[in-house]
Amino acid sequence: MRLIRRPTPVLMTDRLYLRPPILDDHVQWARLRREGWDFLSPWEPVRAPDHLSRSSFRGRVHWSRQAIRGDRAVPLFLFRREDDKLLGAITLDNIQRGPAQYCTVGYWIGANHARKGYMREALTRTVEHAFKELDLSRVQAACLPENAASRGLLEQCGFHYEGIAQSYLNIAGRWRNHVIYAALREDRLSSE
Repeated sequence: MRLIRRPTPVLMTDRLYLRPPILDDHVQWARLRREGWDFLSPWEPVRAPDHLSRSSFRGRVHWSRQAIRGDRAVPLFLFRREDDKLLGAITLDNIQRGPAQYCTVGYWIGANHARKGYMREALTRTVEHAFKELDLSRVQAACLPENAASRGLLEQCGFHYEGIAQSYLNIAGRWRNHVIYAALREDRLSSE
């Protein structure tokens, strides 16, 4: 199988820049994750005991590089432009080519940075990247039905509700139903 070589993404918004993680991000990332544990854990899978370790983070960075090179995912960290502070992460994952041309998107933001519009900027720019630079046709997202903040974000960013996926992901130790949303390139093109 031939690997597709794409330039390393660096996406810009008014207040942010988004780029893949590097080893030097470990301290900021671990602090942000540790400080936001109670805020994030109800919405995420159970993490391994060494989740915040440098060794585990090294594996994450390696996976990111390989996923980008292999055109399988685009994992990005969100940094505030004014002070280079790490705010969260967003990933275009499970990229499918051929007749499918779609991916899934997942994201998280540190507790102190939530509800300030940062993730809306990041998601909007990342979806634009998926449609224009990656030539994808569909970006799908899933969240827990009771996650009103995430549902509101998706709707603000032009995602449309499609239905419920039963036992979709194991979150906080249990298989949970998720609501499914999607953004379609044809919707974006018709509105431009």
